[in-house]
Amino acid sequence: MLDDKLKMRLNYCTTLPSLPAVAIKIIELANDPDADIRTVCQYISLDPVLSAKLLKTANTPLYKSRRIATNVRQAVSILGTHSVIVIALSFSLTHSLMKKPVPKQSAFDNDIFWRRSITSALACRALGEKLALNFLDDLFLAGLVQDIGILAYSVIMPEEYGKIFSSTSDHDVLLKTERETFGAGHDELGYELLHKWHIPDYIALSCITSHSQPEPKDLGPNLQSCVAVSRYLAEYFLYPQEAEKMTALTKAAQDWLALDNTALVDVIQLMEIGLKSVEELFDINIHHSEATEVLAEAKELLMIHNLSRMKELEEKSQRDGLTGAYNRVYFDETLRREFHLSAQYNLPLTIAIIDLDHFKQINDTYGHLAGDSLLVTVVRTIFAQIRQDDTLSRYGGEEFALILPGTTLTASRIIISRLKDAIAAIEYKLDDRYAIHITASIGVASNNEGAAHFQAPLDMIKAADSALYAAKHAGRNQIIEWSPDTSSIII
Repeated sequence: MLDDKLKMRLNYCTTLPSLPAVAIKIIELANDPDADIRTVCQYISLDPVLSAKLLKTANTPLYKSRRIATNVRQAVSILGTHSVIVIALSFSLTHSLMKKPVPKQSAFDNDIFWRRSITSALACRALGEKLALNFLDDLFLAGLVQDIGILAYSVIMPEEYGKIFSSTSDHDVLLKTERETFGAGHDELGYELLHKWHIPDYIALSCITSHSQPEPKDLGPNLQSCVAVSRYLAEYFLYPQEAEKMTALTKAAQDWLALDNTALVDVIQLMEIGLKSVEELFDINIHHSEATEVLAEAKELLMIHNLSRMKELEEKSQRDGLTGAYNRVYFDETLRREFHLSAQYNLPLTIAIIDLDHFKQINDTYGHLAGDSLLVTVVRTIFAQIRQDDTLSRYGGEEFALILPGTTLTASRIIISRLKDAIAAIEYKLDDRYAIHITASIGVASNNEGAAHFQAPLDMIKAADSALYAAKHAGRNQIIEWSPDTSSIII
């Protein structure tokens, strides 16, 4: 909440821009549910600049009208009374605020702020169009003023805020720093300013609600969720070459609207269609570089990121959630593939089943949390010993399976022996006084090694399991290799 001291600075600041008379009247109309088309036309016609803007808007591709408006009455007829009021409010606010000079001692960049704000408005409207929402002009206005608190801060405390503002280009970091320094973020200050100007409350509230945590996505898209995503979309639209902007955008789109990257490409295309019209209407150049090339690159990067994300999700689905080792399904698929290559090209293939000794006793004595942490430590230890092409999977509770492709039984002995010793050397400290030690029993089976030619992957697993069983009965902390004549070698 905004404290009284900050409210007072806002209310008594003489350098804050005042709204023109036409803007004040439009705000009154926006708050009047009974405002009629004749009254709206009357007040808009009093401002030639606003009238021209409204006519131009009605005839832009944004509204896809088949009729051409030649006067204010026709524009209102095409756009609708509510839309005209909201559009007029967007123009009148922006026109008066953009022209206000910024204090010289401020690090605030007025041009960058308005480029970002207008791009956010365009993005918010495009999101609404993609999601088939029927309040596109409300979205435009809410997107436009969502960060108006940044402007307010830069005016009421230019030097103090300038240091904060210039310290980061990350919107979320800026918001956090504002709250830590001043006790309130620009979302709260923005709401207070819009409330002071009597902007409709549902628009003003979007400043705060869109800066909070996402609501459950099953509630469907709404004003605040579109506003929240629009600022990340604007950042990426303006700076598509910055990878972190794309990461933040894709996360926000998923968290707030459950939109994937394919949908975001569609939204960017809608923004591209409306870009020229918005630039002309607000007399601003949003993209200083060649917009078409930049946007083409943005769409390409989003598609690449989408493929990367799909691979990441696929990789995640193949991993054990606790330890990070591959899961049983991935092990079965990998062994099937490697076994086929081994049989087809007469290549050696070795597998090992690793079982942690007396692990149940560790869980019973120290608890499952300590047991889980120890499993993670064991997996990290194994990963440090094996090669990049080797595959480690969690086979059961405390049992792991290791695939060593292209590795003979003789060559595997060095790897597996080193691995057993590394596990035995683990000293998992519970606290300053107690530490857990663990050992492992390992059963090994190799295909195309001497006379050992298995018929199927399952036969290899059974052989390694048999050797593991023998290792446990031989006293544990052993490595036993399966051999065709059922004799076993202890290493």
